[in-house]
Amino acid sequence: MSLADDIGPDSGGDDIVAAEYVLGVLPADERRQAARRIDAEPAFARLVDRWETHLAPLATGFADAEAPAAVRAAIDRRLFPGGAASNGPARSTTGLLSSLAFWRGLAAVALAALALYIALPFIRPPVEAPGERMVASLSAEGSDVSYLAIYDASTNDIGLSRVSGEPGEGRDFELWVIEGQQAPVSLGIIPNTPSARMLVGDRLRAKMISGAVFAISDEPAGGSPTGQPTGPVVAAGDLKAI
Repeated sequence: MSLADDIGPDSGGDDIVAAEYVLGVLPADERRQAARRIDAEPAFARLVDRWETHLAPLATGFADAEAPAAVRAAIDRRLFPGGAASNGPARSTTGLLSSLAFWRGLAAVALAALALYIALPFIRPPVEAPGERMVASLSAEGSDVSYLAIYDASTNDIGLSRVSGEPGEGRDFELWVIEGQQAPVSLGIIPNTPSARMLVGDRLRAKMISGAVFAISDEPAGGSPTGQPTGPVVAAGDLKAI
């Protein structure tokens, strides 16, 4: 199912198709149709160009990183089911899945998808002041929990997209913001859904724009009973301006 299917028919028509084309999430037949429309319809081509320009900055500002071997193997199995990835010798380290460009591109697409999810209710992207949005990739060594988060200063809310992992039975994930050496402040329980939006209280706005850290802890159902994290931190990451 594409983003257009998820969001519904009233959210944007060709604008959504153009955005999905840029992100590469259209089914093969629809992508071929969109490619033909770019050549034949100048208005649609302008929509595609606008989304490419709007989403391009999300690919910058992230340091090179080597993906964990387990992640590479899992994606290899998904992309090449029943192939050499599972039964044959290991692939060459110069192949697609070990390419630094591939992994940077994959991360950029994931971040762009989250930005698109947040932007679609306002399908005409506004001109924003620098630093109005901040992004964080949340993960932790030894944990299978991974989230992408975007804080929007103009609406004072956070868009969350769960990449992997979920709380166990009778448990909840709780989101915290940490500024410097100060104690963590709870932003609330994260809904157990693939994506969510969480409002931020006005008193926490300054913490966000100063470049704080987001952290997710594993808590009893209903959240921490003490006002501070009581369970393990399963994911964390710095907020970075985009």
